[in-house]
Amino acid sequence: MCGITGWIDWEHNLLHQKHILQQMSDSIRHRGPDAEGCWITEHAALAHRRLIVIDPEGGVQPFIYHESEPLYAMTYNGEIYNYLELRRELIERGHRFKTNSDTEVLLHAYMEWSEDCVKHLNGIFAFAIWDQVKQSLFLARDHLGVKPLFYYQQGSSILFGSEIKAILAHPEVKREVDFQGLAELIALGGIRTPGNGIFSNIFEVKPAHSITFTKERTRETRYWQLQSKLHTETAEETADHIRYLLKDTVKRQLIADVPVVSMLSGGLDSSGLVSIAGRQFFDKGQQLSTYSVDFVGSDQDFVADKARPSLDAPYAKMLSEHVGTKHHFITLTSEELLENLLIPMRMRDLPGYGDMETSLHLLCKEMKKDATVAISGESADEIFSGYPWFHQEEYLDSRMYPWLLNTWDKFASLLQQDVIEGIQPNHYAAMRYAEAAKEAPLLENETITQMYQRRMSYLFITRFLVGLLERKDRASMYAGFEVRVPFCDYRLVEYAFNIPFELKTVGNIEKGILRQAFLGSIPEEVRLRRKSAYPSTQDPVYFAGVQSIFQEMMSNPNAPLHDLLDKKKVMHVVGGNSSLLQGKMHSSQGLLLKLMEYFIQVNTWLSEYKIVLQSADRNLHGSK
Repeated sequence: MCGITGWIDWEHNLLHQKHILQQMSDSIRHRGPDAEGCWITEHAALAHRRLIVIDPEGGVQPFIYHESEPLYAMTYNGEIYNYLELRRELIERGHRFKTNSDTEVLLHAYMEWSEDCVKHLNGIFAFAIWDQVKQSLFLARDHLGVKPLFYYQQGSSILFGSEIKAILAHPEVKREVDFQGLAELIALGGIRTPGNGIFSNIFEVKPAHSITFTKERTRETRYWQLQSKLHTETAEETADHIRYLLKDTVKRQLIADVPVVSMLSGGLDSSGLVSIAGRQFFDKGQQLSTYSVDFVGSDQDFVADKARPSLDAPYAKMLSEHVGTKHHFITLTSEELLENLLIPMRMRDLPGYGDMETSLHLLCKEMKKDATVAISGESADEIFSGYPWFHQEEYLDSRMYPWLLNTWDKFASLLQQDVIEGIQPNHYAAMRYAEAAKEAPLLENETITQMYQRRMSYLFITRFLVGLLERKDRASMYAGFEVRVPFCDYRLVEYAFNIPFELKTVGNIEKGILRQAFLGSIPEEVRLRRKSAYPSTQDPVYFAGVQSIFQEMMSNPNAPLHDLLDKKKVMHVVGGNSSLLQGKMHSSQGLLLKLMEYFIQVNTWLSEYKIVLQSADRNLHGSK
């Protein structure tokens, strides 16, 4: 994994602009602490920050292919899991290789198939290729959007980078956010619409898309998308197919020239992956190391609820002993969480989610001490319909993203009236939902309920999952650490998308078909454990610390958040005098904590990033 950035300008000479390119590269140093490189010609400047994973000597970037002079230059972030097969095919087609890296294979794939090269790739990737002869820039991103890639287009110039901060490091980029950007941040709960970069004129290469820029035009292409097909296999055949795909995927994703470990929560998803990876390690005479996160005092503070019915630690221990891994419990204090409260915002360049992102980053920092790569169970709930929303009628046809209901709509109500009128949060969220729902590929002759479930599956894969992958990428790469996600293999996603919901829940339990695929490979207590969300601290010390920071912020008359929030409403809620946060004390307190964490980050983001908020002088509720 790495960080990439670059600058193309068809009308101005960039040969003397290395200092600016260096600024852009330095801003993402954390993504590639092992090495750096840059390449500059008259109209193109590419930079690379490297985290060494495969072929330490041969994977140096930017990677240049040249005969008498440079013809292609590439900067690339990711891993191509089928690069060995591609290498053999390209050799048969006459290509010759000087290294053993997937980097060189990727560039030769572009040379062979041009823009269609992405159709031959299995991996997680974001890359840029400059064609010196055509004077064109090609940007591409992996199928599910595991690896990020943003761009900025102004006049004759294109800037791009793995993170927004690389673009903001250019002195000509204004840090402006209009009301559509605010709507994305507040109305959508921090999970951005694919393609939207929040900042004015900063966009994102969408998952499964590529973009070709020339001086004359810009052409965006979607190279992969989910399709609805009739599933005809039995439960046993389906479980066998899932098992085969996962074993093949994990085998590919364990390839590295550096130590590889695994996250292990003790839930079904990570436990199943660890059982596969642990066996493959054992066959090589090695022992897999696993890691989980916990909080000081969790035994005393834990209160079970629908999202987290049980603690992770006992199940992680059970699975580790069953597989024979060397397990590490990373226990965090509330003081550590408070000290790093703003890390999610700084790693995202946008307000983050709070303690769940903070703890994930701190977990990655600990794993980094022993390894460079980890595998994670991210996305199984999205592709195997593991959330309760899939069988609750009030959510199936809610006309709103289900993860927003009863949470972010309440947050939006705390805004000043003119801001509410400007961003129209309910309208904006409904519009984005309608756009996404319209994309969903439906299947003929399905019942209304089956249609709703398929549509919800599409929404979770193409919208909700994007936010989780963004969190995982930033939290890990901010520690110079790579996380691979086997459940995001596009072959598995394609297959699982068409498994009927009644088969996904075989045995009358969420992800029943995945549980069947892991039958006999993990302990029954783990295999049948009900879903429990990523852990969040319940320590009252942490809540009190966040509340203190929030109240201090609200009492500061110069806090930029006052331009957005209705102070009277907010303090009414924080003081416990509002019906806005209803329900059990535990759940309402958790919602209040999320509110305070998020708006603390919004406030610091506005000031630290020197954000200029544009006025709502035009209709900002349309698509990009």
